[in-house]
Amino acid sequence: MGVEIGVQGTLDDLGTPLDQVTFVVFDLETTGGSSAEHAITEIGAVKVRGGEVLGEFATLVDPGRPIPPFITVLTGITDMMVTAAPRIEQVLPSFLEFARGATLVAHNAPFDVGFIKANCQAHGYPPPVNPVVDTADLARRVLTRDEVPNCKLSTLARVFRSGTEPCHRALADAKATVDVLHVLIERVGGYGVQTLEELKGFVRAPTPEQKRKRHLAASVPSVPGVYVFEDEPGEALYVGKSGNLRQRVKSYFTAGETRPRIREMIGIAERVRTIVCATGLEAEVRELRLIGATKPRYNRRSRFPEKVVWLKLTDEPFPRLSIVREVKADQGTYLGPFTSARGAEDARSALHEAVPLRQCTERITTRTHRPACVLAEMGRCGAPCEGRQGVDDYRRHADEARAAMEHDPGPVFSALEARMQRLASEQRYEEAAVDRDRLAVYVRTAARMQRLRSLTGIPELIAASPAFDGGWDIHVVRHGRLAAAGVMPKGAHPTPYVDALVATAETVTPGPGPLPAAIAEETECILRWLDSPGVRLVRVEGTWSLPARGAARLKARIDRAYDGVRAHEAIQPRHPREGRPLR
Repeated sequence: MGVEIGVQGTLDDLGTPLDQVTFVVFDLETTGGSSAEHAITEIGAVKVRGGEVLGEFATLVDPGRPIPPFITVLTGITDMMVTAAPRIEQVLPSFLEFARGATLVAHNAPFDVGFIKANCQAHGYPPPVNPVVDTADLARRVLTRDEVPNCKLSTLARVFRSGTEPCHRALADAKATVDVLHVLIERVGGYGVQTLEELKGFVRAPTPEQKRKRHLAASVPSVPGVYVFEDEPGEALYVGKSGNLRQRVKSYFTAGETRPRIREMIGIAERVRTIVCATGLEAEVRELRLIGATKPRYNRRSRFPEKVVWLKLTDEPFPRLSIVREVKADQGTYLGPFTSARGAEDARSALHEAVPLRQCTERITTRTHRPACVLAEMGRCGAPCEGRQGVDDYRRHADEARAAMEHDPGPVFSALEARMQRLASEQRYEEAAVDRDRLAVYVRTAARMQRLRSLTGIPELIAASPAFDGGWDIHVVRHGRLAAAGVMPKGAHPTPYVDALVATAETVTPGPGPLPAAIAEETECILRWLDSPGVRLVRVEGTWSLPARGAARLKARIDRAYDGVRAHEAIQPRHPREGRPLR
Protein backbone atom coordinates (compact mmCIF):
# COMPACT_ATOMS: atom_id res chain seq x y z
CA MET A 1 0.00 0.00 0.00
CA GLY A 2 1.44 3.34 -1.01
CA VAL A 3 1.40 6.48 1.06
CA GLU A 4 -0.34 9.54 -0.46
CA ILE A 5 1.83 12.59 0.01
CA GLY A 6 0.12 16.00 -0.11
CA VAL A 7 1.75 18.90 -1.92
CA GLN A 8 1.36 22.38 -0.52
CA GLY A 9 -0.14 24.82 -3.03
CA THR A 10 1.81 27.91 -4.04
CA LEU A 11 0.64 31.51 -3.68
CA ASP A 12 -0.03 31.50 -7.43
CA ASP A 13 -2.50 28.67 -6.95
CA LEU A 14 -4.35 30.72 -4.37
CA GLY A 15 -4.64 33.76 -6.64
CA THR A 16 -4.21 37.47 -5.93
CA PRO A 17 -6.38 38.69 -3.07
CA LEU A 18 -8.62 41.53 -4.23
CA ASP A 19 -7.29 43.87 -1.54
CA GLN A 20 -3.83 43.49 -3.09
CA VAL A 21 -4.90 44.10 -6.70
CA THR A 22 -4.06 47.46 -8.24
CA PHE A 23 -7.06 48.74 -10.17
CA VAL A 24 -6.98 51.61 -12.67
CA VAL A 25 -10.57 52.76 -12.91
CA PHE A 26 -11.00 54.98 -15.97
CA ASP A 27 -13.58 56.72 -18.08
CA LEU A 28 -13.52 58.38 -21.50
CA GLU A 29 -15.55 61.13 -23.07
CA THR A 30 -15.78 60.96 -26.86
CA THR A 31 -17.36 62.65 -29.88
CA GLY A 32 -19.60 59.62 -30.52
CA GLY A 33 -20.16 55.93 -30.00
CA SER A 34 -17.94 54.34 -32.68
CA SER A 35 -14.24 53.85 -32.01
CA ALA A 36 -13.71 53.65 -35.79
CA GLU A 37 -15.43 56.95 -36.59
CA HIS A 38 -15.21 59.10 -33.45
CA ALA A 39 -12.48 60.48 -31.21
CA ILE A 40 -11.62 60.82 -27.52
CA THR A 41 -12.13 64.24 -25.90
CA GLU A 42 -11.20 63.45 -22.28
CA ILE A 43 -9.54 60.73 -20.20
CA GLY A 44 -9.94 60.40 -16.44
CA ALA A 45 -8.49 57.60 -14.30
CA VAL A 46 -8.00 56.72 -10.64
CA LYS A 47 -5.47 54.15 -9.42
CA VAL A 48 -6.57 52.32 -6.26
CA ARG A 49 -5.42 49.36 -4.19
CA GLY A 50 -6.99 48.05 -1.01
CA GLY A 51 -9.43 50.96 -0.90
CA GLU A 52 -6.62 53.53 -1.02
CA VAL A 53 -6.21 56.02 -3.87
CA LEU A 54 -2.67 55.81 -5.27
CA GLY A 55 -2.95 58.37 -8.04
CA GLU A 56 -5.11 60.17 -10.56
CA PHE A 57 -4.81 60.86 -14.26
CA ALA A 58 -6.92 63.48 -16.05
CA THR A 59 -6.61 65.39 -19.28
CA LEU A 60 -8.70 66.88 -22.05
CA VAL A 61 -7.85 65.61 -25.53
CA ASP A 62 -8.04 67.51 -28.81
CA PRO A 63 -10.19 65.21 -31.01
CA GLY A 64 -9.05 66.89 -34.23
CA ARG A 65 -12.62 67.62 -35.29
CA PRO A 66 -15.59 69.64 -34.07
CA ILE A 67 -17.44 68.26 -31.05
CA PRO A 68 -21.09 67.62 -32.01
CA PRO A 69 -23.51 70.00 -30.26
CA PHE A 70 -25.43 67.21 -28.52
CA ILE A 71 -22.13 65.89 -27.08
CA THR A 72 -21.31 69.37 -25.80
CA VAL A 73 -24.73 69.54 -24.15
CA LEU A 74 -24.15 66.12 -22.57
CA THR A 75 -20.60 66.60 -21.32
CA GLY A 76 -20.08 70.35 -21.18
CA ILE A 77 -16.88 69.96 -23.21
CA THR A 78 -16.68 72.59 -25.96
CA ASP A 79 -14.40 73.08 -28.96
CA MET A 80 -12.79 76.03 -27.15
CA MET A 81 -11.89 73.84 -24.16
CA VAL A 82 -9.93 71.33 -26.27
CA THR A 83 -8.23 73.83 -28.59
CA ALA A 84 -5.01 73.86 -26.54
CA ALA A 85 -5.31 70.26 -25.32
CA PRO A 86 -2.84 67.58 -26.45
CA ARG A 87 -3.75 65.15 -29.21
CA ILE A 88 -4.42 61.51 -28.36
CA GLU A 89 -1.04 60.39 -29.76
CA GLN A 90 0.60 62.61 -27.09
CA VAL A 91 -1.69 61.46 -24.27
CA LEU A 92 -1.76 57.75 -24.99
CA PRO A 93 1.81 56.86 -23.86
CA SER A 94 1.25 58.57 -20.49
CA PHE A 95 -2.04 56.77 -19.91
CA LEU A 96 -0.59 53.38 -20.87
CA GLU A 97 2.28 53.95 -18.43
CA PHE A 98 -0.18 54.98 -15.70
CA ALA A 99 -2.15 51.75 -16.25
CA ARG A 100 0.87 49.44 -16.69
CA GLY A 101 0.57 46.29 -14.59
CA ALA A 102 -2.88 47.17 -13.25
CA THR A 103 -6.33 45.71 -13.78
CA LEU A 104 -8.44 48.07 -15.87
CA VAL A 105 -11.94 48.87 -14.64
CA ALA A 106 -14.65 50.78 -16.50
CA HIS A 107 -18.43 51.00 -16.55
CA ASN A 108 -19.44 49.43 -19.88
CA ALA A 109 -15.80 48.49 -20.38
CA PRO A 110 -16.09 47.29 -24.01
CA PHE A 111 -16.78 50.91 -25.02
CA ASP A 112 -13.83 52.50 -23.19
CA VAL A 113 -11.36 49.68 -23.79
CA GLY A 114 -12.44 49.58 -27.45
CA PHE A 115 -11.48 53.24 -27.91
CA ILE A 116 -8.12 52.72 -26.21
CA LYS A 117 -7.32 49.69 -28.38
CA ALA A 118 -8.43 51.45 -31.57
CA ASN A 119 -6.14 54.41 -30.83
CA CYS A 120 -3.25 52.12 -29.92
CA GLN A 121 -3.61 50.46 -33.31
CA ALA A 122 -3.92 53.80 -35.12
CA HIS A 123 -0.76 55.23 -33.54
CA GLY A 124 1.49 52.19 -33.48
CA TYR A 125 1.25 51.14 -29.83
CA PRO A 126 0.65 47.54 -28.75
CA PRO A 127 -2.87 47.17 -27.32
CA PRO A 128 -3.07 46.80 -23.53
CA VAL A 129 -3.24 43.22 -22.29
CA ASN A 130 -4.34 44.21 -18.78
CA PRO A 131 -7.13 42.21 -17.15
CA VAL A 132 -10.44 44.08 -17.48
CA VAL A 133 -13.38 44.31 -15.07
CA ASP A 134 -16.68 45.76 -16.29
CA THR A 135 -18.65 47.17 -13.36
CA ALA A 136 -21.83 47.32 -15.45
CA ASP A 137 -21.63 43.60 -16.23
CA LEU A 138 -20.68 42.80 -12.65
CA ALA A 139 -23.64 44.79 -11.34
CA ARG A 140 -26.06 42.93 -13.61
CA ARG A 141 -24.84 39.66 -12.15
CA VAL A 142 -25.10 40.49 -8.46
CA LEU A 143 -27.97 43.01 -8.26
CA THR A 144 -31.66 42.35 -8.74
CA ARG A 145 -34.34 44.60 -10.22
CA ASP A 146 -35.75 44.98 -6.71
CA GLU A 147 -32.50 46.63 -5.64
CA VAL A 148 -31.87 48.86 -8.67
CA PRO A 149 -34.14 49.71 -11.62
CA ASN A 150 -31.15 49.58 -13.99
CA CYS A 151 -27.37 49.35 -13.92
CA LYS A 152 -26.51 52.82 -15.22
CA LEU A 153 -23.57 54.45 -13.46
CA SER A 154 -25.73 57.33 -12.22
CA THR A 155 -28.24 54.89 -10.72
CA LEU A 156 -25.62 52.76 -9.00
CA ALA A 157 -23.77 55.80 -7.68
CA ARG A 158 -27.00 57.11 -6.16
CA VAL A 159 -28.04 53.76 -4.65
CA PHE A 160 -24.55 53.09 -3.27
CA ARG A 161 -24.28 56.68 -1.93
CA SER A 162 -21.12 57.47 -3.86
CA GLY A 163 -19.21 60.54 -2.75
CA THR A 164 -19.01 61.68 -6.37
CA GLU A 165 -21.99 62.27 -8.64
CA PRO A 166 -21.45 61.16 -12.26
CA CYS A 167 -21.73 64.10 -14.64
CA HIS A 168 -20.35 62.85 -17.97
CA ARG A 169 -16.90 64.22 -17.18
CA ALA A 170 -14.16 61.62 -17.24
CA LEU A 171 -12.48 62.03 -13.83
CA ALA A 172 -15.74 62.50 -11.93
CA ASP A 173 -17.25 59.42 -13.55
CA ALA A 174 -14.08 57.43 -12.83
CA LYS A 175 -14.26 58.42 -9.15
CA ALA A 176 -17.92 57.37 -9.00
CA THR A 177 -16.99 54.06 -10.63
CA VAL A 178 -14.38 53.50 -7.89
CA ASP A 179 -17.11 53.71 -5.26
CA VAL A 180 -19.33 51.37 -7.27
CA LEU A 181 -16.45 48.89 -7.68
CA HIS A 182 -15.80 48.75 -3.93
CA VAL A 183 -19.45 48.01 -3.15
CA LEU A 184 -19.62 45.32 -5.83
CA ILE A 185 -16.45 43.68 -4.48
CA GLU A 186 -18.14 43.50 -1.09
CA ARG A 187 -21.21 41.92 -2.70
CA VAL A 188 -19.31 39.23 -4.62
CA GLY A 189 -17.54 38.34 -1.40
CA GLY A 190 -20.86 36.80 -0.39
CA TYR A 191 -20.43 34.38 -3.30
CA GLY A 192 -16.99 33.33 -2.05
CA VAL A 193 -15.08 35.58 -4.47
CA GLN A 194 -11.86 36.67 -2.73
CA THR A 195 -9.25 36.86 -5.51
CA LEU A 196 -8.90 38.50 -8.90
CA GLU A 197 -8.93 35.09 -10.55
CA GLU A 198 -12.17 34.19 -8.80
CA LEU A 199 -13.67 37.54 -9.81
CA LYS A 200 -12.84 36.91 -13.48
CA GLY A 201 -14.31 33.42 -13.23
CA PHE A 202 -17.43 34.80 -11.54
CA VAL A 203 -17.99 37.25 -14.40
CA ARG A 204 -17.64 34.48 -16.98
CA ALA A 205 -20.00 32.14 -15.17
CA PRO A 206 -23.76 31.99 -15.80
CA THR A 207 -25.80 34.23 -13.55
CA PRO A 208 -27.67 32.67 -10.63
CA GLU A 209 -30.93 33.17 -12.54
CA GLN A 210 -29.53 31.35 -15.56
CA LYS A 211 -28.47 28.44 -13.39
CA ARG A 212 -31.81 28.32 -11.58
CA LYS A 213 -33.84 28.30 -14.82
CA ARG A 214 -31.90 25.57 -16.64
CA HIS A 215 -34.72 23.12 -16.03
CA LEU A 216 -36.87 25.06 -18.52
CA ALA A 217 -34.91 23.45 -21.35
CA ALA A 218 -35.27 19.90 -20.05
CA SER A 219 -38.30 18.90 -22.13
CA VAL A 220 -37.50 20.86 -25.29
CA PRO A 221 -37.17 18.51 -28.32
CA SER A 222 -34.17 18.45 -30.68
CA VAL A 223 -36.12 19.39 -33.83
CA PRO A 224 -36.66 22.52 -35.97
CA GLY A 225 -39.22 24.96 -34.71
CA VAL A 226 -40.11 28.09 -32.76
CA TYR A 227 -39.65 28.66 -29.03
CA VAL A 228 -41.53 31.15 -26.85
CA PHE A 229 -40.32 32.25 -23.42
CA GLU A 230 -43.36 33.06 -21.29
CA ASP A 231 -43.87 34.59 -17.85
CA GLU A 232 -46.13 33.20 -15.12
CA PRO A 233 -49.42 34.57 -16.58
CA GLY A 234 -48.48 33.20 -20.02
CA GLU A 235 -47.44 36.45 -21.72
CA ALA A 236 -44.85 35.97 -24.47
CA LEU A 237 -41.54 37.54 -23.46
CA TYR A 238 -39.33 36.47 -26.34
CA VAL A 239 -39.85 34.49 -29.56
CA GLY A 240 -37.08 32.79 -31.52
CA LYS A 241 -36.47 30.01 -34.03
CA SER A 242 -33.89 27.30 -34.48
CA GLY A 243 -33.05 24.22 -36.48
CA ASN A 244 -32.47 22.46 -33.15
CA LEU A 245 -34.80 23.78 -30.46
CA ARG A 246 -33.18 21.96 -27.54
CA GLN A 247 -29.66 23.08 -28.35
CA ARG A 248 -30.73 26.69 -28.88
CA VAL A 249 -32.88 26.99 -25.76
CA LYS A 250 -30.16 25.42 -23.59
CA SER A 251 -27.72 28.11 -24.78
CA TYR A 252 -29.77 30.77 -23.00
CA PHE A 253 -28.74 29.27 -19.66
CA THR A 254 -24.97 29.28 -20.27
CA ALA A 255 -22.23 31.86 -19.81
CA GLY A 256 -22.22 32.38 -23.57
CA GLU A 257 -25.49 34.33 -23.33
CA THR A 258 -24.30 37.76 -22.19
CA ARG A 259 -26.95 40.11 -23.64
CA PRO A 260 -28.30 42.15 -20.70
CA ARG A 261 -31.88 42.25 -22.02
CA ILE A 262 -31.97 38.50 -22.54
CA ARG A 263 -30.51 37.80 -19.10
CA GLU A 264 -33.19 40.03 -17.65
CA MET A 265 -35.80 38.10 -19.63
CA ILE A 266 -34.49 34.79 -18.28
CA GLY A 267 -35.10 36.07 -14.77
CA ILE A 268 -38.78 36.67 -15.57
CA ALA A 269 -39.46 33.57 -17.68
CA GLU A 270 -41.31 30.66 -16.09
CA ARG A 271 -41.75 28.34 -19.07
CA VAL A 272 -40.65 27.72 -22.64
CA ARG A 273 -43.36 26.79 -25.12
CA THR A 274 -42.24 25.18 -28.37
CA ILE A 275 -43.87 24.83 -31.78
CA VAL A 276 -42.37 22.00 -33.82
CA CYS A 277 -42.03 22.84 -37.53
CA ALA A 278 -41.46 20.59 -40.50
CA THR A 279 -38.81 22.81 -42.11
CA GLY A 280 -36.52 25.72 -41.36
CA LEU A 281 -38.54 28.04 -43.60
CA GLU A 282 -41.73 27.22 -41.71
CA ALA A 283 -39.94 28.04 -38.43
CA GLU A 284 -38.74 31.38 -39.80
CA VAL A 285 -42.22 32.32 -41.00
CA ARG A 286 -43.95 31.22 -37.80
CA GLU A 287 -41.46 33.25 -35.78
CA LEU A 288 -42.33 36.39 -37.76
CA ARG A 289 -46.07 35.79 -37.37
CA LEU A 290 -45.80 35.14 -33.63
CA ILE A 291 -43.68 38.24 -33.03
CA GLY A 292 -46.16 40.38 -34.95
CA ALA A 293 -49.15 38.85 -33.16
CA THR A 294 -47.85 38.80 -29.57
CA LYS A 295 -45.34 41.69 -29.68
CA PRO A 296 -42.97 40.25 -27.03
CA ARG A 297 -41.25 43.07 -25.18
CA TYR A 298 -37.79 41.49 -25.40
CA ASN A 299 -37.84 41.10 -29.21
CA ARG A 300 -36.46 44.12 -31.02
CA ARG A 301 -37.40 43.48 -34.66
CA SER A 302 -40.64 42.77 -36.53
CA ARG A 303 -42.84 43.65 -33.56
CA PHE A 304 -45.02 46.17 -35.36
CA PRO A 305 -45.45 45.13 -39.01
CA GLU A 306 -48.70 47.09 -39.14
CA LYS A 307 -46.87 50.40 -38.71
CA VAL A 308 -45.58 50.57 -42.27
CA VAL A 309 -46.71 53.38 -44.58
CA TRP A 310 -47.40 53.58 -48.31
CA LEU A 311 -47.17 56.21 -51.02
CA LYS A 312 -50.51 56.26 -52.80
CA LEU A 313 -51.53 57.81 -56.12
CA THR A 314 -55.12 58.55 -55.19
CA ASP A 315 -58.24 57.37 -57.01
CA GLU A 316 -59.93 60.65 -58.07
CA PRO A 317 -60.31 62.77 -61.22
CA PHE A 318 -57.06 64.64 -60.52
CA PRO A 319 -54.92 62.12 -58.56
CA ARG A 320 -52.29 63.27 -56.07
CA LEU A 321 -49.59 61.53 -54.03
CA SER A 322 -50.69 60.79 -50.48
CA ILE A 323 -48.92 59.02 -47.61
CA VAL A 324 -51.27 56.44 -46.07
CA ARG A 325 -51.15 53.57 -43.58
CA GLU A 326 -53.75 51.33 -45.19
CA VAL A 327 -53.99 49.72 -48.62
CA LYS A 328 -57.59 49.81 -49.80
CA ALA A 329 -59.48 47.91 -52.49
CA ASP A 330 -59.73 50.94 -54.79
CA GLN A 331 -58.19 52.06 -58.05
CA GLY A 332 -55.29 53.78 -56.32
CA THR A 333 -51.66 52.90 -57.07
CA TYR A 334 -49.38 52.07 -54.15
CA LEU A 335 -45.61 52.16 -53.63
CA GLY A 336 -44.07 50.66 -50.51
CA PRO A 337 -44.02 49.54 -47.83
CA PHE A 338 -41.92 52.20 -46.09
CA THR A 339 -40.85 51.76 -42.49
CA SER A 340 -41.25 55.49 -41.80
CA ALA A 341 -43.22 58.47 -43.04
CA ARG A 342 -39.93 60.21 -43.77
CA GLY A 343 -38.98 57.54 -46.30
CA ALA A 344 -42.36 57.88 -48.00
CA GLU A 345 -41.93 61.68 -48.05
CA ASP A 346 -38.51 61.30 -49.71
CA ALA A 347 -40.02 59.04 -52.38
CA ARG A 348 -42.86 61.50 -52.96
CA SER A 349 -40.40 64.37 -53.40
CA ALA A 350 -38.44 62.30 -55.92
CA LEU A 351 -41.56 61.49 -57.94
CA HIS A 352 -42.72 65.13 -57.88
CA GLU A 353 -39.38 66.08 -59.41
CA ALA A 354 -40.13 63.89 -62.43
CA VAL A 355 -43.89 64.27 -62.88
CA PRO A 356 -45.83 67.58 -62.51
CA LEU A 357 -48.61 66.22 -60.31
CA ARG A 358 -50.52 68.63 -58.13
CA GLN A 359 -49.22 68.84 -54.56
CA CYS A 360 -52.24 70.31 -52.82
CA THR A 361 -54.21 68.07 -50.48
CA GLU A 362 -57.80 69.05 -51.32
CA ARG A 363 -59.96 66.87 -53.52
CA ILE A 364 -60.42 68.53 -56.92
CA THR A 365 -63.18 67.89 -59.45
CA THR A 366 -64.03 69.43 -62.81
CA ARG A 367 -66.27 71.87 -60.93
CA THR A 368 -63.50 73.15 -58.68
CA HIS A 369 -62.45 76.75 -59.30
CA ARG A 370 -59.97 78.45 -57.01
CA PRO A 371 -56.70 80.37 -57.43
CA ALA A 372 -53.64 78.31 -58.32
CA CYS A 373 -50.61 78.10 -56.02
CA VAL A 374 -47.05 79.17 -56.81
CA LEU A 375 -46.24 75.72 -58.28
CA ALA A 376 -48.34 76.62 -61.33
CA GLU A 377 -46.27 79.74 -61.92
CA MET A 378 -43.09 77.64 -61.64
CA GLY A 379 -44.35 75.16 -64.23
CA ARG A 380 -44.51 72.36 -61.65
CA CYS A 381 -48.30 71.93 -61.85
CA GLY A 382 -50.90 72.33 -64.62
CA ALA A 383 -53.30 74.08 -62.20
CA PRO A 384 -56.41 71.92 -62.64
CA CYS A 385 -57.87 73.86 -59.71
CA GLU A 386 -58.17 76.93 -61.96
CA GLY A 387 -59.45 74.93 -64.88
CA ARG A 388 -56.26 75.38 -66.92
CA GLN A 389 -55.79 71.61 -67.19
CA GLY A 390 -58.54 69.13 -68.02
CA VAL A 391 -59.01 65.57 -66.85
CA ASP A 392 -57.64 64.00 -70.03
CA ASP A 393 -54.52 66.15 -70.06
CA TYR A 394 -53.89 65.53 -66.35
CA ARG A 395 -54.46 61.79 -66.81
CA ARG A 396 -51.31 61.67 -68.93
CA HIS A 397 -49.24 62.81 -65.95
CA ALA A 398 -51.04 60.40 -63.63
CA ASP A 399 -50.28 57.53 -66.03
CA GLU A 400 -46.60 58.55 -66.06
CA ALA A 401 -46.53 58.49 -62.27
CA ARG A 402 -48.33 55.14 -62.17
CA ALA A 403 -45.81 53.63 -64.60
CA ALA A 404 -42.87 55.01 -62.58
CA MET A 405 -44.32 53.53 -59.39
CA GLU A 406 -45.17 50.08 -60.72
CA HIS A 407 -42.91 49.41 -63.70
CA ASP A 408 -40.10 51.71 -64.85
CA PRO A 409 -38.65 54.29 -62.43
CA GLY A 410 -36.29 55.47 -65.19
CA PRO A 411 -37.96 58.90 -65.58
CA VAL A 412 -37.56 59.57 -61.86
CA PHE A 413 -33.92 58.48 -62.03
CA SER A 414 -33.23 60.71 -65.04
CA ALA A 415 -34.93 63.75 -63.50
CA LEU A 416 -33.08 63.47 -60.19
CA GLU A 417 -29.80 62.71 -61.94
CA ALA A 418 -30.10 65.87 -64.03
CA ARG A 419 -30.95 67.94 -60.97
CA MET A 420 -27.99 66.53 -59.02
CA GLN A 421 -25.63 67.33 -61.89
CA ARG A 422 -26.91 70.91 -62.00
CA LEU A 423 -26.55 71.32 -58.25
CA ALA A 424 -23.04 69.85 -58.31
CA SER A 425 -22.01 72.24 -61.11
CA GLU A 426 -23.17 75.08 -58.86
CA GLN A 427 -21.17 73.57 -55.94
CA ARG A 428 -24.36 72.94 -53.98
CA TYR A 429 -23.15 69.55 -52.89
CA GLU A 430 -25.29 69.22 -49.76
CA GLU A 431 -28.49 69.74 -51.76
CA ALA A 432 -27.29 67.24 -54.35
CA ALA A 433 -26.66 64.70 -51.57
CA VAL A 434 -30.24 65.19 -50.32
CA ASP A 435 -31.57 64.41 -53.80
CA ARG A 436 -29.25 61.41 -54.04
CA ASP A 437 -30.69 59.99 -50.83
CA ARG A 438 -34.27 60.63 -51.99
CA LEU A 439 -33.57 58.86 -55.25
CA ALA A 440 -32.01 55.92 -53.40
CA VAL A 441 -35.10 55.55 -51.21
CA TYR A 442 -37.39 55.66 -54.24
CA VAL A 443 -35.43 53.18 -56.37
CA ARG A 444 -34.76 50.71 -53.55
CA THR A 445 -38.39 50.72 -52.45
CA ALA A 446 -39.60 50.27 -56.04
CA ALA A 447 -37.17 47.38 -56.57
CA ARG A 448 -38.26 45.74 -53.35
CA MET A 449 -41.96 46.09 -54.19
CA GLN A 450 -41.49 44.71 -57.70
CA ARG A 451 -39.65 41.70 -56.31
CA LEU A 452 -42.40 41.12 -53.73
CA ARG A 453 -45.18 41.51 -56.32
CA SER A 454 -43.51 38.99 -58.58
CA LEU A 455 -44.39 36.37 -55.95
CA THR A 456 -47.55 37.81 -54.39
CA GLY A 457 -49.21 37.85 -57.82
CA ILE A 458 -48.89 34.05 -58.14
CA PRO A 459 -51.99 32.18 -56.88
CA GLU A 460 -49.96 29.07 -56.07
CA LEU A 461 -46.30 28.08 -56.24
CA ILE A 462 -44.89 24.74 -55.06
CA ALA A 463 -41.14 24.31 -54.62
CA ALA A 464 -38.77 21.87 -52.95
CA SER A 465 -35.24 21.94 -51.60
CA PRO A 466 -32.89 19.08 -50.63
CA ALA A 467 -33.04 18.06 -46.96
CA PHE A 468 -30.00 16.90 -44.98
CA ASP A 469 -31.16 13.28 -44.85
CA GLY A 470 -31.56 12.96 -48.61
CA GLY A 471 -35.27 13.83 -48.65
CA TRP A 472 -36.92 17.04 -49.78
CA ASP A 473 -38.46 20.02 -47.96
CA ILE A 474 -41.63 20.98 -49.84
CA HIS A 475 -43.50 24.28 -49.51
CA VAL A 476 -46.76 25.58 -50.89
CA VAL A 477 -46.85 29.37 -51.34
CA ARG A 478 -50.04 31.26 -52.16
CA HIS A 479 -49.94 34.97 -52.98
CA GLY A 480 -46.61 35.33 -51.20
CA ARG A 481 -47.82 33.57 -48.04
CA LEU A 482 -46.54 30.23 -46.81
CA ALA A 483 -49.62 27.98 -46.94
CA ALA A 484 -48.05 24.59 -46.14
CA ALA A 485 -44.71 22.92 -45.37
CA GLY A 486 -43.77 19.25 -45.34
CA VAL A 487 -40.94 16.76 -45.77
CA MET A 488 -40.78 14.02 -48.37
CA PRO A 489 -38.57 11.03 -47.38
CA LYS A 490 -35.62 9.95 -49.49
CA GLY A 491 -36.61 7.81 -52.47
CA ALA A 492 -40.35 8.48 -52.20
CA HIS A 493 -42.45 9.36 -55.22
CA PRO A 494 -43.21 13.11 -55.07
CA THR A 495 -46.75 13.15 -56.50
CA PRO A 496 -48.68 11.79 -53.50
CA TYR A 497 -46.72 13.94 -51.06
CA VAL A 498 -47.24 17.11 -53.12
CA ASP A 499 -50.94 16.37 -53.64
CA ALA A 500 -51.48 15.74 -49.93
CA LEU A 501 -49.66 18.93 -49.00
CA VAL A 502 -51.69 21.00 -51.46
CA ALA A 503 -54.93 19.47 -50.21
CA THR A 504 -54.19 20.41 -46.59
CA ALA A 505 -52.64 23.82 -47.31
CA GLU A 506 -54.12 27.00 -45.89
CA THR A 507 -56.78 28.64 -48.02
CA VAL A 508 -55.50 32.12 -48.84
CA THR A 509 -57.94 34.81 -49.93
CA PRO A 510 -55.90 37.70 -51.33
CA GLY A 511 -56.57 41.23 -50.23
CA PRO A 512 -55.79 44.46 -52.09
CA GLY A 513 -52.43 45.93 -52.96
CA PRO A 514 -48.91 44.62 -53.53
CA LEU A 515 -48.99 42.53 -50.32
CA PRO A 516 -52.38 40.82 -50.48
CA ALA A 517 -51.79 37.97 -48.00
CA ALA A 518 -48.65 38.41 -45.88
CA ILE A 519 -46.32 41.04 -44.48
CA ALA A 520 -43.29 41.98 -46.56
CA GLU A 521 -40.85 40.20 -44.22
CA GLU A 522 -42.63 36.85 -44.69
CA THR A 523 -42.64 37.10 -48.47
CA GLU A 524 -38.96 38.11 -48.39
CA CYS A 525 -38.17 35.03 -46.29
CA ILE A 526 -39.80 32.87 -48.95
CA LEU A 527 -37.94 34.68 -51.75
CA ARG A 528 -34.61 34.13 -49.99
CA TRP A 529 -35.41 30.44 -49.69
CA LEU A 530 -36.38 30.26 -53.36
CA ASP A 531 -33.03 31.86 -54.25
CA SER A 532 -31.04 29.37 -52.16
CA PRO A 533 -28.98 26.63 -53.86
CA GLY A 534 -30.75 23.44 -54.83
CA VAL A 535 -34.34 24.73 -54.79
CA ARG A 536 -36.54 23.19 -57.52
CA LEU A 537 -39.87 24.53 -58.79
CA VAL A 538 -42.50 21.81 -58.74
CA ARG A 539 -45.52 23.75 -59.98
CA VAL A 540 -46.32 27.39 -60.72
CA GLU A 541 -49.82 28.70 -61.36
CA GLY A 542 -49.47 31.91 -63.34
CA THR A 543 -46.31 33.78 -64.33
CA TRP A 544 -43.33 34.54 -62.14
CA SER A 545 -41.55 37.53 -63.65
CA LEU A 546 -40.16 41.00 -63.07
CA PRO A 547 -40.64 44.11 -65.28
CA ALA A 548 -38.17 44.16 -68.17
CA ARG A 549 -37.18 47.74 -67.37
CA GLY A 550 -37.80 47.47 -63.66
CA ALA A 551 -36.11 49.11 -60.71
CA ALA A 552 -33.60 46.32 -60.09
CA ARG A 553 -31.27 47.58 -62.83
CA LEU A 554 -31.24 51.07 -61.29
CA LYS A 555 -30.87 49.75 -57.75
CA ALA A 556 -27.59 48.13 -58.79
CA ARG A 557 -26.33 51.57 -59.93
CA ILE A 558 -27.51 53.18 -56.69
CA ASP A 559 -25.77 50.52 -54.59
CA ARG A 560 -22.51 50.92 -56.53
CA ALA A 561 -22.67 54.69 -56.05
CA TYR A 562 -23.10 54.34 -52.29
CA ASP A 563 -20.27 51.79 -52.14
CA GLY A 564 -18.09 54.37 -53.89
CA VAL A 565 -19.07 57.11 -51.45
CA ARG A 566 -18.22 54.90 -48.47
CA ALA A 567 -14.88 53.88 -49.97
CA HIS A 568 -14.03 57.52 -50.77
CA GLU A 569 -14.83 58.68 -47.24
CA ALA A 570 -12.79 55.86 -45.76
CA ILE A 571 -9.56 56.87 -47.54
CA GLN A 572 -9.87 60.65 -47.43
CA PRO A 573 -7.63 62.44 -44.89
CA ARG A 574 -9.54 64.49 -42.38
CA HIS A 575 -9.25 68.22 -41.88
CA PRO A 576 -7.60 68.60 -38.45
CA ARG A 577 -10.25 70.89 -37.03
CA GLU A 578 -13.39 70.39 -39.11
CA GLY A 579 -13.43 66.62 -39.57
CA ARG A 580 -14.30 66.82 -43.26
CA PRO A 581 -12.45 65.24 -46.23
CA LEU A 582 -9.67 67.43 -47.63
CA ARG A 583 -10.20 68.38 -51.26
